[in-house]
Amino acid sequence: MSDGTEQAEMTALQAALAAEHAAVYGYGVVGGRIGERRRGEARAAYDAHRARRDVLVRAVRDLGGTPVAASAAYALPFPVPDGTAAVRLAARLEERLAGVYSDLVRAATGARRADAAGALREATVRAVRWSGESVAFPGLAERSGEQTGAAGTTPSPSASIPASASASVTR
Repeated sequence: MSDGTEQAEMTALQAALAAEHAAVYGYGVVGGRIGERRRGEARAAYDAHRARRDVLVRAVRDLGGTPVAASAAYALPFPVPDGTAAVRLAARLEERLAGVYSDLVRAATGARRADAAGALREATVRAVRWSGESVAFPGLAERSGEQTGAAGTTPSPSASIPASASASVTR
């Protein structure tokens, strides 16, 4: 791999890690507001994102990088006062993750690319389950949306993100 390719992969890995940190935070909010009927689905997604986050931490370290740290808090893209808004937030988190994982698919090779494609597929399936809608090209439609963080959240103003990660966290 060339230095440019390695750097692109590291940037995409860090962006995916930042997005997973935000998704874990976001699903904490979802879990607190979601109705009983979908609580198990929210818990499963929360656990899946924690597992993905841990895999990404190891991948960044394996490439010799320092994993981007989670922010203490994230500003949500809209208020989440009830279960309906929680479902919308869950869908938004997954849509944003699909976009980030599409970048990682493009930047990675081999097994890491296959893992990223699997994560893209999982995020897309969860987004469809939450929203009831699908898109023709998962991960690409998200590029035309709002300027929120990688997983639909934005680190709070008091949160500290390393300069190397800040460009990859916001779009």
